Amino acid sequence: MKILALDLGDKWVGTALSDALKMTCKPYETVELKQLHGFLTRVIPQENISLVLVGHPKTFAGQASEQTLKIEKAKTELEEKLGTVGGKIVAWMLWDERLSSKRAEELKRGATTPEAKKKSHSIAAAFILQSYLDHLAFQRSE
Repeated sequence: MKILALDLGDKWVGTALSDALKMTCKPYETVELKQLHGFLTRVIPQENISLVLVGHPKTFAGQASEQTLKIEKAKTELEEKLGTVGGKIVAWMLWDERLSSKRAEELKRGATTPEAKKKSHSIAAAFILQSYLDHLAFQRSE
């Protein structure tokens, strides 16, 4: 079973997908926010997703911002609608995205074409997912 990460934005949602062993990941697709529900309904069963990881934006001081509250609400709504897909329970989790957002922003500065800027959202999701996979690997090593 795989993990799907989401970097929720106001217009675009970056996605990233882990391998079945939950060791590596790659940027997947960038979708428009208004198309997210249909995308998830299709991709969750197609890719055998067991967990959807949602980037949780906090300030560098660890405080909640307006964006934090917006993402928390969106995650709750998605979880209520898509907690079960195709008869299979899907777990939903918020994951700190502070450092991954900074890395993605650095990449965006180098993105000059609209296509490259769009892809940077999925790269941000991959940074979020890789951080979680590193956390899992650290737990396994203890």
